[in-house]
Amino acid sequence: MARPATARKPRASSQARIDAILEAARTLLAEQGVGGLSMYAVAERAGLPPSSVYHFFPSVPALLEGLIAQVHEAFRDCLAQPLDGPVPARWQELSRKIELRMLAIYERDPAARQLILAQHGLAEVTRADLSHDIELGRAMRVLFESHFVLPPLPEEPDVFSLALELGDRVYARSIQQYGEITARMAEEGMRVFDAYLGLYLPPFLPRTDGITR
Repeated sequence: MARPATARKPRASSQARIDAILEAARTLLAEQGVGGLSMYAVAERAGLPPSSVYHFFPSVPALLEGLIAQVHEAFRDCLAQPLDGPVPARWQELSRKIELRMLAIYERDPAARQLILAQHGLAEVTRADLSHDIELGRAMRVLFESHFVLPPLPEEPDVFSLALELGDRVYARSIQQYGEITARMAEEGMRVFDAYLGLYLPPFLPRTDGITR
């Protein structure tokens, strides 16, 4: 019986070129925004022939999708990290810890701000971001379930994914209006996130360890 085909990892040399291309694109994105990104500019910044860039990324949207995957990997990693400080007694405390970590990623990563929060009008990039948001929302639900007993939640829409999107809309408004996520708008984004979750989660949830405070 023939074995099913499996996805192969890129060779080390290929992966090194992919990493160089994405790093060059990330740098240009931070400097010039999405509108200033071109395949030839990326190739020049990476020190590679344009054919190498096109080999791995056939278009600018494909390149941006690769960068979005990197950004969302950072978001998923922040969910996987152990929580700082005491174990949250209320789900709102857990929510705040998570949102502050994600805001820190936006703060230090111009590419994340450009791709997710800036207006670029690229449908492919928006779809890729939505797909990753759904995955991120599922991971967030798992994290919440590791600390609290959740009530039954609808499968569609995924309330955690939608809460993330709504919070991002507020952060995007701040970027468009002020050029950064201000402290006030960061607070508003977190309030929107909690307000939407609060439509489905009661103010107090039982902890999975059975401890009440």
